[in-house]
Amino acid sequence: MTLRVNRRNFVAGGAALLSLSALGTSALAQEKRLRLLWWGSQPRADRTNKVSELYKTKNAGTTITGEFLGWADYWPRLATQVAGRNAPDIIQMDYRYIVEYARRGALAPLESYMPSKLQLDDFDPAQIEGGKVDGHFYGVSLGANSAATVLNTVAFKEAGIDMPTQKTTWEEFGKIGAEMTKAGKRKGYFGFADGSAVEPALENYLRQRGKALYTADAKIAFGVEEATEWFDMWAKFREAGACVTPDIQALYKDTIDTSPLTLGKAACDYAHSNQFVGYQAMVKDKLALTNYMRITPDSKGGHYRKPSMFFSVSAQSKVMDQAVDYINFFVKNPDAAMILDVERGIPESRAMRDVVATKLDETGKVPLDYVAGLGDLAGPLPPPPPTGAGESTLVLRNIAEQVAFGQISPSDGGKQLVDGITQILARG
Repeated sequence: MTLRVNRRNFVAGGAALLSLSALGTSALAQEKRLRLLWWGSQPRADRTNKVSELYKTKNAGTTITGEFLGWADYWPRLATQVAGRNAPDIIQMDYRYIVEYARRGALAPLESYMPSKLQLDDFDPAQIEGGKVDGHFYGVSLGANSAATVLNTVAFKEAGIDMPTQKTTWEEFGKIGAEMTKAGKRKGYFGFADGSAVEPALENYLRQRGKALYTADAKIAFGVEEATEWFDMWAKFREAGACVTPDIQALYKDTIDTSPLTLGKAACDYAHSNQFVGYQAMVKDKLALTNYMRITPDSKGGHYRKPSMFFSVSAQSKVMDQAVDYINFFVKNPDAAMILDVERGIPESRAMRDVVATKLDETGKVPLDYVAGLGDLAGPLPPPPPTGAGESTLVLRNIAEQVAFGQISPSDGGKQLVDGITQILARG
């Protein structure tokens, strides 16, 4: 059984999580069932449900229930459940939140289960390290991916415009977008989505400049100058008509089905490579992937290969052994791998990659080839984002929207972004 939860006004995730330490140690017992919570689209839910059904056929008497939400709703819901001592047994966790949840005691360390119950011997060691916090292992990577630009190949062909390539600069991308919008082949159609609030795109931009979002010691790693240039670049794109208008971008709710590309409003949008399968499932036109644009033709790329997401076990769980067994099944069973495909990323298990690679359809091969072909665009994995990084993404979105709607200038936005993130990290 899986429930789709609609968007609701929960308390801010960070605020709810802060109250965790003040609560008692009692928890709602879940002895008779295994509960899962994840973010994602309906196609991801369908695949997850199929794996759960497969697991149940091999583990008689097991009951599995699950919920899924869009990204923006997921974190307030999870924080509320954790603070309310009603956390699911298995939590889909993100790289930017794992430090915060682990240090607040919300996640169970899993190293004691390795290798007897959690058999990750053929995982890339770097991806194992990515799931560690303060020397303890809290997250099993469900796949590898990288940030990407999603392109509607049919729309480009209709307009007679060449698609961006690995060498395309942001300046050239702006011209391509303006040409696509001006072509007018589709009513109310623009060159690309507004990416000013997309944290991975900003991070990529900063990495190309030798900067980063955060330092290893939990400080902000960029300044007002870089932030202002970022917002100013997008302001020029809007002025040129290259990207969607602010009211269209405001429809996006961090879900594939609300993307300007999926809604038929733009020829390009920004995602992680594993999301390509979900996008293609919802868009009838043939899609493709390319990297984020370069600042200059000879800029080093700002990409990196990262854990797409983790499965973690709640420290509140009363069925930890079963939860670990389910996760191991999820990442190491060949039949499960065939169901999951590359929708959550390229399998971390070498054996499961071999299983999936031989059966991938045309859609599945796109993200696999994309990540494998990044070349000089890919650099080292940054340290896990510090406590407060999740809240920082909300600050970025809020300020980016204000700049887009003309409520503040790019320079004011740059200053407010740096000040806001600095204050959040100081509290953390």
